[in-house]
Amino acid sequence: MEYVNQRVAQEAAKDPSIYTGFVTPLNIILVAITLYTTYLLYKPSPPAALPRERPAVVFKTFTPRTLLPYNGLNNMPVYLAVRGRVFDVTSGRNFYGPGGPYENFAGRDASRGLACHSFDESMLTKDLDGPLDKLDGLGPEEMESLQGWEERFLSKYMVVGELKAQSDV
Repeated sequence: MEYVNQRVAQEAAKDPSIYTGFVTPLNIILVAITLYTTYLLYKPSPPAALPRERPAVVFKTFTPRTLLPYNGLNNMPVYLAVRGRVFDVTSGRNFYGPGGPYENFAGRDASRGLACHSFDESMLTKDLDGPLDKLDGLGPEEMESLQGWEERFLSKYMVVGELKAQSDV
């Protein structure tokens, strides 16, 4: 007990200006945290940025030859045609642009390939100045599949034109 009385006496004999009252290291840290949190809550926020508006697209009539450059190369947009409608699929560049799984449809009429679930070059129109593919020889299942693709494109992408044969322009 003697030791406790000595320690109490030593502490009482110390300079009373050191760490007394509200100015303690713990209180200084708590005040700093409170001030910082208050600053974060009430600091002015930057003005909301509006999304950039997409450039206006003029509805155009494309032929297979004029559609071909829109394949995503050389910073061009990515277009593809399904049953005579040309869709801007640039927002899906990872799928339809260069290096994507559907890249061979970019800048082309993809109707037969999508209907048959085939990525073969034989599904694409070879004669760019000839007539468009009339989709002859497709069965009801293929036509239903093509209609599903067309509905998906209509809901997701903007129609930017129509595809016509060179002789119809």
